[in-house]
Amino acid sequence: MHTQKRITPFLFLAPAVIVLAVVGIYPLLFAAWVSLHTYLLAQPNIPHDFIWFSNYLTVIQDGAFWGSIGRTLFYLAVALPVQIVLGLGIALMLRRGRWAALRGFARVALVIPLAMTPVVTGLIGRLMFNQEFGIANYIQTTITGNKVGIEWLGNPTMAFAAILLLEIWQWTPFAALIFLSGLTAVPVEVEEAATLETRSFWVMLRQIQMPFLMPALTAILILRTADILKQFDMVYTLTGGGPGSSTELINLYITRIGLRGAFDQGVASAQAILMLVLTIMLSRLYIKYLYKGDDA
Repeated sequence: MHTQKRITPFLFLAPAVIVLAVVGIYPLLFAAWVSLHTYLLAQPNIPHDFIWFSNYLTVIQDGAFWGSIGRTLFYLAVALPVQIVLGLGIALMLRRGRWAALRGFARVALVIPLAMTPVVTGLIGRLMFNQEFGIANYIQTTITGNKVGIEWLGNPTMAFAAILLLEIWQWTPFAALIFLSGLTAVPVEVEEAATLETRSFWVMLRQIQMPFLMPALTAILILRTADILKQFDMVYTLTGGGPGSSTELINLYITRIGLRGAFDQGVASAQAILMLVLTIMLSRLYIKYLYKGDDA
């Protein structure tokens, strides 16, 4: 009987562990194995020879790979801070003051962009940024009076701006909801006592509210960084990585190498493993310098 009680918890955990192993762990280990071998989908009869780190050397020497990395990091460096600033602003407005009464409605409204799949977001973006009848050009011509619409998806700079705008629109609500949840941890009596000392909004934010928001900020940084670094669906649907390679983020480039161009799964897997390492390093930096845990 005692042995049965000890085994029962593991039996309940077993289905989740099996699913995790099949969906997460096995593909990762397989990708690591493929990255160390010759693995060409277009030539299945070629043996999968063990070639050590030759695929990684190929990746390091590939200028197009570093170009896609640069575009992805720039995409991250612009989109993530804007999402955090706008999300924090929305959360602070809904926390107190005249907008607090709309908090329930706002929570529902903020979930709507998050409920859309990235593919649907990309399809909506193709309509929004259409040169002839898109709402983006309608707003632009109304404000500026210029009758000639911007060629959003045919111009490299404007196409990159378009994917950034869609990214910010869809995921700013996520940051807002996380910050709004974090603000509920701020004791009301502490805020009321602080208002007796100062009326400065910035002093209140920096010294009273931000210490409680650091776990929320860390979670947003980790989750959104990982999601942006693997961005594929929305960009592929909206621009396909074009025009040229102006919006070809790293995941689109990996797909082109592994599934649409050379069909070289070995090189593509090496690129994916390097991106996983980069994501882990950034996450560790966020935790190290922002989240202090129970010692805060």
